[in-house]
Amino acid sequence: HIAHHKHIHDLYEEAFRDIDGITLLTNPDERFNSNYWLCNILIDPDKTGFNYEDLRLALEEANVESRPLWKPMHLQPVFADCDSYLNGVSESLFNKGLCLPAGPWVSDEDIALIVDTIKSMLNR
Repeated sequence: HIAHHKHIHDLYEEAFRDIDGITLLTNPDERFNSNYWLCNILIDPDKTGFNYEDLRLALEEANVESRPLWKPMHLQPVFADCDSYLNGVSESLFNKGLCLPAGPWVSDEDIALIVDTIKSMLNR
C-alpha cells in the first residue's frame, strides 16, 4: 500500500520537477520517511497564471476529484472565539495548496490525465 503511494508521489514529482510555480510537498530531507498518504502541491499564481481553485475546477471538468488543503483551525467557525497564535503559514498553505488524488485506486493513466490537465492550464 505504501509502495503504491510512493510510486504515485514519484510520478507527480517527475511531472512537476521542471514546472516553475508548482511545488510538490515532499520529505524535507533524508531524516524523514513519509507514508505518502497525501500528494499535495502548492501553486504560485504569479508564476502559473492560475490559483488552486482554478485548477480544482479544471480537474473537476476532467472528472478528477481534488480538494484544497485543510482550512486552518482558527478560520473554522467552531474555533472562532478561541485563542490562536498566528504567523501566516497556515493561511498561506491553505491559499496555495491542493490535494491531488493518490489513493490505492489511482493508476498511472489517472496520473497522466491529471498531469496533462495541469500542464494544459499552464499553456493557456
